[in-house]
Amino acid sequence: MSYPVPPQYERPEPDRRVRRRLGGLILLVAALVAGVTVVVVAVNQPDSLSTPTPPPPFEVPELDVAPGTAVPTATAAAPGSVDLEAWAKRLSVKTEIPARSLLAYARAEIATKQTDPVCGINWATLAGVGRVESHHGRYGGTRIGQDGRLTPPIIGIPLDGSPGVKAVPDTDGGRLDGDPRWDRAVGAMQFLPATWARWGVRASGDGAAPDPQNIDDAALSAAGYLCASGGDLSTAEGWWKAVLKYNQSVTYGKDVFSGADAYAKAAAAL
Repeated sequence: MSYPVPPQYERPEPDRRVRRRLGGLILLVAALVAGVTVVVVAVNQPDSLSTPTPPPPFEVPELDVAPGTAVPTATAAAPGSVDLEAWAKRLSVKTEIPARSLLAYARAEIATKQTDPVCGINWATLAGVGRVESHHGRYGGTRIGQDGRLTPPIIGIPLDGSPGVKAVPDTDGGRLDGDPRWDRAVGAMQFLPATWARWGVRASGDGAAPDPQNIDDAALSAAGYLCASGGDLSTAEGWWKAVLKYNQSVTYGKDVFSGADAYAKAAAAL
């Protein structure tokens, strides 16, 4: 049996205008939500037109080290099975040393360890010298070719005895430095012509004359000179003896030490 539903319990039919208003309100809310979503997505998208922030310049802290008391941090060139050229490229980005110069320093270390295993020369020490002597072969806008040649050549001031300058009369007829009257330091590692005549070696072994304007020849020659001057460069006594023989200045030695230490630490963090 069915009973009539009392009027107070009947489910009234909603007014059509109310339904339209509710529908419009729902659409508005949905649109606002969608709009907020679009904005949030847009805000979180990278700006493809922005310029990437360049990495900070590589800094070499100035270390005040007393001569003979310490050696710079040392790391092997491309340790283990790491490809030497890949190592140089990665370290170049970090240290701002040209990759071609890093290759020369590393190859000089490897070659010298074979011919003089007791020396303990390290690529970072060569880099420390190269930094002070010629900014790694870039002094005055010079560029280093893939063949290792410096263009234009790096030639120092005449050693003519002017204030603060030692007098060194010409020793090679101007063959290396173009000056028939006074000697000048030449190349990336700034050898005097007479010193180059004694210590210059050809890194490629192709039979050509050693060239101080070739970064490979200069780095390998500097390694040989340092080893002969200091003995064991893994010791504080030997390292400082070698570097101060290269240039008899404690300030110079500290500058080389600071650069070598900073470069080695950067390589260790690769």
